[in-house]
Amino acid sequence: MGKRKRTDASTEQSANNAGGSSSLLPQKRFYRQRAHANPFSDHALDYPKSPRHVDWDSHYPSFTGSGKVPAFADVGCGFGGLLISLAPLFPDTLMLGLEIRVQVSQYVQDRINALRVAAKEQKDGTVDEKAHYQNVSIVRANAMKFLPNYFGKHSLSALFFLFPDPHFKSRKHKARIISPTLLAEYAFVLQPGGIVYTITDVKDLHEWMKAHLEGFPLFEAVSEEALRAEGKGPVLDAVYTSTEEGKKVERNKGDKWLACFRRIQVPRE
Repeated sequence: MGKRKRTDASTEQSANNAGGSSSLLPQKRFYRQRAHANPFSDHALDYPKSPRHVDWDSHYPSFTGSGKVPAFADVGCGFGGLLISLAPLFPDTLMLGLEIRVQVSQYVQDRINALRVAAKEQKDGTVDEKAHYQNVSIVRANAMKFLPNYFGKHSLSALFFLFPDPHFKSRKHKARIISPTLLAEYAFVLQPGGIVYTITDVKDLHEWMKAHLEGFPLFEAVSEEALRAEGKGPVLDAVYTSTEEGKKVERNKGDKWLACFRRIQVPRE
């Protein structure tokens, strides 16, 4: 696919503060791409040798020197709806989206950059100071192959799989983002007590993900009620409503199937 031509028309003017200063927010229509990408294709990707080779300061310049690494990871983050929703709720928590599609990942990067600029322009007290978006970033990456290259052991507290590609055909099930092999990697990067959030509008996929997570010894199911009682209600609300796919399901009056699992520590004998 040819590269998108960058012109001034690829952004839209947005003035959202009382002072009238404006920022340029990208428009999705200039970032068109297929809904899904083949994770087994040889994509032209640059990736770090290991998590310690990632320059996190370039992703989160306001946190330079803090030693912080991402604690939330949105796998297949799409247009970044979840990240943008959670960023102001957890302003001191670093979040990273992983998206394999080049145009979509570029859109999210441009969106984050625009929101950061807008937040700096609105330092007149008219907006929430927590909405600085300095704590959110994205990488173009194939999470099925390179997740451990970005995240160290027990480094994440939350891992999100929101409306992933269902791969309906049986011969394509091996490409589903939840599988026994990949669950071992997710358990490696997720800290004990951390949560895996999955949601889909495809019941068959919901049952698939749920069955595989239930069958893995390092994860145990946790109910939505229990998570809300722990104060994770805002996260769950964002899981349900913040993504493009979630909004589309709502418009079509479809069902959403949620399944959450906690990373547990199994004592060695």
